[in-house]
Amino acid sequence: SCFTFGRVNLVPTVEEYTTLLRCPRNQIDKAYSRAGNVPTFLKKLMCITGMSEQWVAARIKQKGDNKCIMWKILQDLILAYPDVKKRVDIFALSIYGLVIFSKVLGHVDEAVSDLFDRLDKGVTPVPSILAETFRSLNACRRTGEGRFIGCAQLLLVWFHSHF
Repeated sequence: SCFTFGRVNLVPTVEEYTTLLRCPRNQIDKAYSRAGNVPTFLKKLMCITGMSEQWVAARIKQKGDNKCIMWKILQDLILAYPDVKKRVDIFALSIYGLVIFSKVLGHVDEAVSDLFDRLDKGVTPVPSILAETFRSLNACRRTGEGRFIGCAQLLLVWFHSHF
């Protein structure tokens, strides 16, 4: 009962988020969990962007506890990259980093690249998105203030579908 408004339960379910995100039903059984031996942020960005190690290393920044890359750099790649599949991948990574898991304003962080790297292996992002929503709402509730770190747009769509 920690997420209620009056007597209304405000807890989105995995099924509801799966429907709202239009994730294939066959992915439901493959939830994301961080693997033990994941490639480094540098290697993942090299794979996703198709750029060299030197190019990627020069653009990774440390923001607090997070390694990240600026959205502007990814945007420039999207606009200039000749390979359409890479452009789509970079754009999708940016959406995950800027909208769904927006942690460092204007940047895509390392945790997002790890989840994104696993999506093509049939892993569903829904439990991770839902868990981040709960974690952030709970943190804001506990402190009585704070910034919601999660997909506010998705939560808003969920609210509209229930009220």
